[in-house]
Amino acid sequence: MKLVFLGSGSAFTVGSNNFHSNILLVDELNNNLLIDCGSDIRFSLHKAGYSYVDITDIYISHLHCDHAGGLEYIGLSTLFDEKCDKPNLYLSKDIGSTLWSNSLSGGMGIIEGDLADINTFFRINSIDSDGSFLWQQIKFDLVKVIHVDGKYLVMPSYGLFFKIGENQIFITTDTKFCFSLLEKYYAQATIIFQDCEISINKTPVHSHYNELVTLPDHIKNKMWLYGYQPGTLPPAKKDGFQGFVECGQIFEL
Repeated sequence: MKLVFLGSGSAFTVGSNNFHSNILLVDELNNNLLIDCGSDIRFSLHKAGYSYVDITDIYISHLHCDHAGGLEYIGLSTLFDEKCDKPNLYLSKDIGSTLWSNSLSGGMGIIEGDLADINTFFRINSIDSDGSFLWQQIKFDLVKVIHVDGKYLVMPSYGLFFKIGENQIFITTDTKFCFSLLEKYYAQATIIFQDCEISINKTPVHSHYNELVTLPDHIKNKMWLYGYQPGTLPPAKKDGFQGFVECGQIFEL
């Protein structure tokens, strides 16, 4: 079993050296679970030696374009390719309730000779906000995180916690720095993949390196950082982290 980081960059990463921080989980039989599907997915898949044909299962953490913007490409490509079945799409109920109307219907709602809906393209697996789903006998627990707080509404966003062998893996996806909310997952995990921005001007919607460096050493020393902007990277290993994930990096589990 391996995790392939198709990219490790932020939403606004530019150029061919990095892509959106989408991840491919590949098992021993080459079954693939795509964890998030950003708008540059066709390029990042190609660079890693994959294509839409390989994507049979997708998890979506939230509706920003670097996490869900590639669903139109995957959905249309697989629908009109006779070699492909509908991909399974796993997502929380609150995200699923708006994905079609708010993100996909404009470009996918009309196909030649017919009207379409989300079920035309995907097999939907709706998950309770505190629930889980099974993929290849692996249980994935949804972890509610705080990404964008619009004062009146908080954008639904979920990380993943799962176990493979002796490894307990926590992928935060996009999240503010909220140690008290995520502490129990940090404590249980043996490997942490943490959203981390490195920009000079800190945004209010991601965990910044200067915040993460204040975490206890026993958490930092099992934490990999991803989702960062282009530029000079801070000395993560010197500061106690495992390091920054590189585009294309593979983690054997």
